[in-house]
Amino acid sequence: MGLREQITDDMKAAMRAKETGKLNTIRLVIAEIKRKEVDERIEITDDQTVVAIVEKMIKQRKDSITQFEAGGRADLADIEKAELVVLTAYMPAGLSDEEIAAEVTAAVAASGAAGPQDMGKVMAIVKPKLAGRADMTVVSALVKKALSPA
Repeated sequence: MGLREQITDDMKAAMRAKETGKLNTIRLVIAEIKRKEVDERIEITDDQTVVAIVEKMIKQRKDSITQFEAGGRADLADIEKAELVVLTAYMPAGLSDEEIAAEVTAAVAASGAAGPQDMGKVMAIVKPKLAGRADMTVVSALVKKALSPA
């Protein structure tokens, strides 16, 4: 079963269980998938695209949580945190720090990067491999560290 089918099944289960918070979040995911299909006039069938959509939504929730907490709106931050938990369940298993570092090292070697100016080359190799499985801000920091002169 693909990720999209799993999301639809989870929506049905949330309806039956009357879990309104989870149901609303899942409906947001489905709406975002359909919006992308309409905007790009395509049918999304692959899990990679669904993961990218969910990843974008997770990033939005994290940004919102930061803003709400800075503004003293704990009630809204709690709602975003609950949505974040539901969204995180649809992400593939994350990689350990050692696995991420190994991928970065391999990408630096494969690209022949010599310094910080080659960061784009390394990220172009690493991003497709780690998308959805690692926080790209952490990956970016590791790439910068690997390319910085000692």
